[in-house]
Amino acid sequence: MKIYDFTVKDTNQQDISLANYKDKVVLIVNTATKCGFTPQYEGLESLYEKYHDKGLEILDFPCNQFLKQAPGTDSELKSFCTLNFGTKFETFAKIDVNGKTAHPLYVYLRNEISHDITGTRKPSILSKLATTDRIKWNFTKFLIDRNGKVLHRFAPGFEPKNIEKYIEGLL
Repeated sequence: MKIYDFTVKDTNQQDISLANYKDKVVLIVNTATKCGFTPQYEGLESLYEKYHDKGLEILDFPCNQFLKQAPGTDSELKSFCTLNFGTKFETFAKIDVNGKTAHPLYVYLRNEISHDITGTRKPSILSKLATTDRIKWNFTKFLIDRNGKVLHRFAPGFEPKNIEKYIEGLL
């Protein structure tokens, strides 16, 4: 199984096959517009602008499971990102990433890599929490290679600019 086997909904509730992203390097992110990490949209857009022409796609999946920090409709969330951060990468319909209602894509991603790269040098309570497969918070990021293999999972606090070296190695 690969990410290409999944179908997701866009903000208009139309089915989108992730097979559309074959042969691309893909960064999948669960996001929220009212989160302390929301400014990461700027860094994500910078990555997208720099590497999109070389084969990078960023897929934005808003999630309202963490303190209801993704309020509003799918189109409102997409508009917020476009207006406030100039995002050009694809925003999809809201999904759940944990629990019984978790989208199958996220069940798959969590099972493929169950620990986050935290960017911290010393073990901390956060790095210990990072060993569970559950998504801990908004802005957990998964990096997938051109063959659809999930290679890395980055913690919410791992800044997009620090993912650049991982992306460059795949392009």
